[in-house]
Amino acid sequence: MKSRLLSLVLALTCCAVYAAPVGAQGLPGATVHAEGKAERDAMKSRMQERCKENPRQCEEMKAKMKARREQCKADPQKCREEMKAQREERCKANPQRCEEMKAKMKARHESCQADPQKCNDERKARFDERCKQNPQRCEEMKARMKAREEQCKADPAKCPPRSDRK
Repeated sequence: MKSRLLSLVLALTCCAVYAAPVGAQGLPGATVHAEGKAERDAMKSRMQERCKENPRQCEEMKAKMKARREQCKADPQKCREEMKAQREERCKANPQRCEEMKAKMKARHESCQADPQKCNDERKARFDERCKQNPQRCEEMKARMKAREEQCKADPAKCPPRSDRK
């Protein structure tokens, strides 16, 4: 459970670096973390500036990221181990930040355990916002989710149980 949570956090952190930040403004009871959003916004704007300055380098970086994703699909365990090693290095370099992040993750996990509907509503709102920003990608994602759902119905043994499903 702990390794799954850490893997999830690392995956979300990686996504936050490359994905457009999406807030939950305007939703009753939604939580928006200002410092995290500001950090993501800054990273996104730096990346956009670099891509404007050097589009070729940007395309190369996107190709490398795509290749990395394909490698991780082929050997997810190896990627998990590499990500874990990188996380441990970052924690050695800045243990205070690491402890703060662990505390935030624990608090978030506990709040979602206490009120899962609120977390589901926030997740759905982020999904809907991303779909407004990029409808084509949203349709592709929905198609992949539907295919995965059908695959799991056909062969449940290939689908690991999720912690939110009992």
